[in-house]
Amino acid sequence: MVEKSTKAARGTVQCENTNIHLLKANDFVADIIKKEMAKTGTLLINITSSAGSGKTTLMQKTAERLKDKINIAVMVGDLETERDAERIRETGIQALQIVTGGICHLEAQMVHQVLDQFDLENIDLLFIENVGNLVCPSSFDLGEDYRVTLMATTEGDDKPKKYPKMFLTSDMMLVSKADLLPYVPFSVEAVTKDAREVNHEIEVLQISSITDEGIDQWCDWLLEKVKQKKR
Repeated sequence: MVEKSTKAARGTVQCENTNIHLLKANDFVADIIKKEMAKTGTLLINITSSAGSGKTTLMQKTAERLKDKINIAVMVGDLETERDAERIRETGIQALQIVTGGICHLEAQMVHQVLDQFDLENIDLLFIENVGNLVCPSSFDLGEDYRVTLMATTEGDDKPKKYPKMFLTSDMMLVSKADLLPYVPFSVEAVTKDAREVNHEIEVLQISSITDEGIDQWCDWLLEKVKQKKR
């Protein structure tokens, strides 16, 4: 019986050192993205959440509401398949899928590599639908103007304190699937309290892509941010 080796593979480095260099490189590319978005006046919004919180459905609903008012496109990140991008393209807007091949988040260099696939001069609002994950995406600046995190009522209302970095780095929390509130043990008051204890500046909006609750307010917020970016 051959014993397993206890030696580290050659080339192995300490994770903490790798993380430092990785994040510095990411921030460098994120700054390049910010400058490119500033040149074209394109608003860039990073949509984050756990898997299954309703990001793609929200993108569909948003596209249906706003595509005749402004030019919208979506960049979708996922571990495998183009299913989410295909769903969004059905609304009539451009959507490109970044398949990460197992990586649990998008990084700035991934976003920058596909930016030339978009005619940014003619795009008012570009969404990045990040990989469903409340941990890894919180550490990676993608050059966005705003980070919006969905908090689904089906997840439980304790997530802001369990995953504080995501809510600390977010500008808005959307309490999604609000139509299920009568059927699930979820307190909007409690999740809002916890989120604002983590980040007192975070905006909170309750939405449902099924009943359209809060969708008008969400779209009004987006249109105002687009106007501000153009100015």
